[in-house]
Amino acid sequence: MIIREHAEINSKHYFCRRTGLICVLFIVSLMIVDCGSSAASIYKCRDATGTTIFTNAPTGSNCKAIILPQTGTRWTARRQIVNSTQYDEFIERVGKNYHVDPSLIKAIIHTESDFNHRAVSRRGAQGLMQLMPETSRELRVGNPFNPKENIDGGTRYFRKLLDNFNGDLNLSLAAYNAGPGLVMRTGGVPQIPETKRYIKKVLKQYRYYRAAR
Repeated sequence: MIIREHAEINSKHYFCRRTGLICVLFIVSLMIVDCGSSAASIYKCRDATGTTIFTNAPTGSNCKAIILPQTGTRWTARRQIVNSTQYDEFIERVGKNYHVDPSLIKAIIHTESDFNHRAVSRRGAQGLMQLMPETSRELRVGNPFNPKENIDGGTRYFRKLLDNFNGDLNLSLAAYNAGPGLVMRTGGVPQIPETKRYIKKVLKQYRYYRAAR
């Protein structure tokens, strides 16, 4: 099967001249159907024009195998391994300064960015604690991608939310996710599925990190 702007069918081979993960996943789905639970390989090749080709039939030495983990007939993406303890010392210090439990700070970082200090959300939130640019300016965070600046600013901001909502953790987390204005207007946790999931996830991680101390 050749996958281009228009598909042409061949019963044994799968090719893709569109660069990107979507193309690879599409080929994988075809392989699973064709091969059942047996292992299949994908190769990334370049033709004479320099075009990238993904195929299960390597065309020469210019092809490199792409390793994809397999569980039964389902393929899963490899998750980047992160060091969740690399900022512990600084988090302890910041937590003490602003009277915020370090385990809670870690739980927020885990949920917001999975400890990726270069993370940027679709809405433009930046860094470990996913500060919006306007929030960074208000907090005078010069570089939101600097781990220490981001953690300090994010913790100061969360301390402010705790103070504004009388120490109510659920409301403070809701405000961190959906904005304090919305929480104030609704008088409680907004009925937003994303916000509810966010609170649940942070609290779960909070219990984990607190138990691990």
